[in-house]
Amino acid sequence: MTVLVEKADGVATITMNRPEAMNALSIELRKTLAAAFAALSADDEVRAIVLTGAGTRAFTAGLDLKELASTPGALGAANPTSATDDPVLAMEACPKPIIGAVNGVAITGGFEVALACDVLIASTNARFADTHARVGILPGWGLSAKLSRTIGLMRAKELSLSGNFLDAKTAYEWGLVNRVVEPDDLLATAQKLARDMASIDPQTARTYKKLIDGGDKLSAGEARRLESATTQALNAAVTPESIAQRREQVQARGRSQG
Repeated sequence: MTVLVEKADGVATITMNRPEAMNALSIELRKTLAAAFAALSADDEVRAIVLTGAGTRAFTAGLDLKELASTPGALGAANPTSATDDPVLAMEACPKPIIGAVNGVAITGGFEVALACDVLIASTNARFADTHARVGILPGWGLSAKLSRTIGLMRAKELSLSGNFLDAKTAYEWGLVNRVVEPDDLLATAQKLARDMASIDPQTARTYKKLIDGGDKLSAGEARRLESATTQALNAAVTPESIAQRREQVQARGRSQG
């Protein structure tokens, strides 16, 4: 199977499973990955998702270049307009937090898949590269729009116009990844954070994720107005009793983490 899905404690772990091909994004893998995200988006038992790659060499090396070279129309098919065929569109439509556990290289299309995650945790083995220009193509899954907003305009140009690799330490320093851990700790760290997120009320988590993503596309003033409108609608339904109960839960959690 090109995609594996495991569920436990409210967390689904998706593994891109083509280690012999560095988890390259074949047409089959892309469709199966998109279907997995669509199914998990509708699964009420799942509150957070971890995405990783099989093996230690690659998160995903991007589009399957052998397939592109041998299949007429394969490159055009890599940029569909439907979330049923496009894993990045399916990820962007997912209302639940997605944590990318980047175990190896994330190259070109694989870099774009990583950027579709809400949080990135990288192994010390992780490396990122945008080789679109070197291959002679342009990105179609949002990299040109997202990367500069994540690491800054000049750094994005440095990566995209050189095709050079970015190591995990520098990726952390540039704000691309949230943290860097040893390879043996990667999946456990990602799943622990996913369980933390899964413990939040699901409706609140979905609304908050949508609020953050929506605000990111707006000016500061527009984002503030969006927050005000969203907050009024949500908070009006909160009762004093529920606040008291959750306050005790927050305090207990704080004591356990202290």
